[in-house]
This record gives sequence, structure tokens and C-alpha cells, in this order.
Amino acid sequence: MTLESLPGSSGYLDLFPERRMSYFSNPYVLGLTVIAGIGGLLFGYDTGVISGALLYIKDDFEIVRQSSFLQETIVSMALVGAMIGAASGGWINDAYGRKKATLLADVVFTAGAIVMAAAPDPYVLILGRLLVGLGVGTASVTAPVYIAEASPSEVRGGLVSTNVLMITGGQFLSYLVNLAFTQVQGTWRWMLGVSAVPAVIQFFLMLCLPESPRWLFMKNEKDKAIAVLSKIYDIARLEDEVDHLSAALEEEQQRKHTVRYLDVFRTKEIRLAFLAGAGLQAFQQFTGINTVMYYSPTIVQMAGFNSNQLALLLSLIVAAMNAGGTVVGIYLIDHFGRKKLALSSLSGVIVSLVILAGAFFAETPGSSNGIYGWLAVIGLALYIAFFAPGMGPVPWTVNSEIYPEQYRGICGGMSATVNWISNLIVAQTFLTIAEALGTGVTFLILAGIALLAVVFVIVYVPETKGLTFVEVERIWKERAWGSSYNTESLLEHGNESN
Repeated sequence: MTLESLPGSSGYLDLFPERRMSYFSNPYVLGLTVIAGIGGLLFGYDTGVISGALLYIKDDFEIVRQSSFLQETIVSMALVGAMIGAASGGWINDAYGRKKATLLADVVFTAGAIVMAAAPDPYVLILGRLLVGLGVGTASVTAPVYIAEASPSEVRGGLVSTNVLMITGGQFLSYLVNLAFTQVQGTWRWMLGVSAVPAVIQFFLMLCLPESPRWLFMKNEKDKAIAVLSKIYDIARLEDEVDHLSAALEEEQQRKHTVRYLDVFRTKEIRLAFLAGAGLQAFQQFTGINTVMYYSPTIVQMAGFNSNQLALLLSLIVAAMNAGGTVVGIYLIDHFGRKKLALSSLSGVIVSLVILAGAFFAETPGSSNGIYGWLAVIGLALYIAFFAPGMGPVPWTVNSEIYPEQYRGICGGMSATVNWISNLIVAQTFLTIAEALGTGVTFLILAGIALLAVVFVIVYVPETKGLTFVEVERIWKERAWGSSYNTESLLEHGNESN
């Protein structure tokens, strides 16, 4: 089977344009994507809700109000759990499947939400945050892979980015919930406890969904896999997809061995793929996105807006822009390309962070609600407007498609763990660094990191728009062993598709 004849490849779709699928052409795939994306909603809700809840937790617990370290720990303990959940989630995905991993994540998340809502002191609250993090971490690995493996290659980017839309939608929902409960007794308990609702909904909906067809195929459950694929493709393309998967299974069985974590670093092409994927995940966090989302109410208060409710309202606007920007990203990622989208996004992020830094440098202690406060809020909004369409979806999309089948779960888990570790470092240090060096200097540091990210993307990240999993795998073999590995340069192929 030649590269041009691979189902879903650009050559194949040029030969059979009638088999090309659009984002909305198959309600089954879209429904599967949305249900799996509830894991992203949990991810986003938890990211956003703690920023508002923290304002009221400080009011209830004097010890929390007096300790920046304890505040950071309440935020970041979920990230510790997410690191563990992501690291183990890759193995769970490969061993037991994407569906069971999602169900497990829902159960653990729900337990954590109940513990948080009932917490009698900050330390039980921290335990609940750990449990919620375990569920979020597992879901963060599972949802993108599950969606990618059920998606036609020509719309894979947009469908995986829908998971990121669910993340940003969850953040927006969390700010709405925060505002709704500001006048209710037990404010923060409601904010944190209600997060169990989407987890329970996803659990029961997932019971009605099938396992990933690629995972079923690789586990020799071909009949089940074909039954799922028949709901995705018409009969002509279905036959080609099954033939392609059969060939991939045969190749996989010939080299079949138990993949261990160290194997990722022993094989050059896998090492290069992991470097690109993990690097994107790290830069997503170190350019400050979850600093903005976790601490946006606090940043708004730093800018001179002292009312809790006003801070939450302004942060709601920021969250709405985040969700809206992701919708733009869903369209652009399969039309503009992953690499160009990331680079244009990072360029805007750098400018936005410089504006934010300038606002805080110019602010004086007595300038409450002045022009510089509004400039800081505008800087936050611009940051989200540039970040959301590009560096929001691109790392998750790229990581769902750059690894071979036998490495997809374990590498996806390791890469997501890098994301959560980076997230933890930023969340645990932002307030401390801001207090020590000043908020303006802190944002300038983030701008410098974003500049490094531009260089990284240019050097290490290939364009994967419209490529099949097999084509992407051969890109890494070319990069590892030179263009002589394959007479057709897939790297040029990927660039030309732009």
C-alpha cells in the first residue's frame, strides 16, 4: 500500500474526494467526541473553579488567608494528583482501553468532589483536591487519544480540539458557577461540590459508547472494531480503513514487545517525537496559561479591583474569550496547520505578556481602579485571545497523533505528566515570585519563555495537518535516520499541505 493510497491521506482524498468528511458530516463521531470531551470539561472546571473558590476559602479559614504557601498548595495539590493520574493513565489506556480509563477517572473525580464539599478543614480539602487531580490527570490522557483514534484524519485536529473547547468551556462554566454561589451559604463548598455532576453524567453516557476502534483492532477484537468503524465511514472507505488497520496490525505483531518507559528514550524516532510532544506541553504551561486561569481573580485584584464579585465578573469575561478563541482554533487547526498556528499564537502571547508587565510596572500603590488596572485586564484578555486558538489546542492535538500505536498511550501519559508537572511548578511559584520580584517582572519572565517556545516549535515540531498516523510515524523515521529512509519526503509533503 503506497503512501498516496493510505485511507485518509491527502493523496487518497484527492483520488476519492467524495470520501472526504467534514467536522459536522457524521453526528455519531461528533457525539462521541462531545461525550469523551466531558473529561476536558472536568479538567477545565477544576482549573477555573478553584480561582474563585480560593477567595472564599480564605474568608472561612484564617490559616489559609495568612499563608500564600497554603493557598498555593490547595491549588496545586490537584496538579500533584493529575501528575500521578496522567503517568498511570497512559498504562491504564494501553492495558484496559480508553473506555475503562474514562470510567475510572469519573469515579475518582466524583469521590474527590464529595470530599472537597464536605471538608471540615483545609487539610481534608487538600485530600479532596488530590483525588480530583487523579481523575483529571487520567482523563487528560484518555480523551484526546480516544477522540483521535475514532476521527477521520482530515478532521482529526478539529475534533481533538473540541476536547480543548470543553476544557475552556469548563473554565467558563466554573466562573458562572462561582458568580452564582457568591451569595449562598457555604459558597466555596457548592462551587467545588457541583463538579461531581458532569463526572456522573459522563460515566453513564460512556457506558453507551464503544471502545476505541484502533485499540480493539490492536487487541485482535476485529469484529467489534469493524462494527465501530462502520458507524464512522461509508462502505467504500470502510473497506480501505479495515485493510489499512489489518496491515498495521500485522506490522505491529511482527515487532510486538512490551513497551516500557525507558523504551521511549532508547528508540531515536520515538525519542524525537516525545521531545516535540513533551516540549509543547511544557511550553503551554510555562508561557503562563494556567497562571492566568488559576489566579485571574487575584491578578485582577492586584490590578486594583478589590471586590471579590467584580474580580470574578472580569475573570468571567476572560474565560468567555478563552472558550471563544478555542472555537476559532477548531477551524484553523485543520486549515492553517498546527505549526503555523502555534507560532502565530506565541507571537501574540509575547506581546500580551509585555503589555501585562508594563501595566504592573506603571501601577502605583494608590492607583486603584485607574487606567493601569484596566490595562492589566486588557492585557489578560489579549493574552487569552492569542493563546486560546493556538497554544491551547495544538499541544494536545499534536500529542494525540505523533506516536505509533504501541507507544501512544504511554507517550501520551508521559507527555501529559510533563504538562501537569509544569503546571504544578507555575502554580506553586507564581504568587511567591510575584511577591518577591514583582508582578511585572514575573510576566516579563513568562514572555521570555514564550520567545524560547517560538524557537522550539520552529526547530523541533513538524507539521502534521492532514497526515495519517502512518505518515506521521514515517516523518520521525526520516528525522531520525535521514531522508534516505524514504524516497518521498514526508516533511515536504506536510509543509506543502499548508
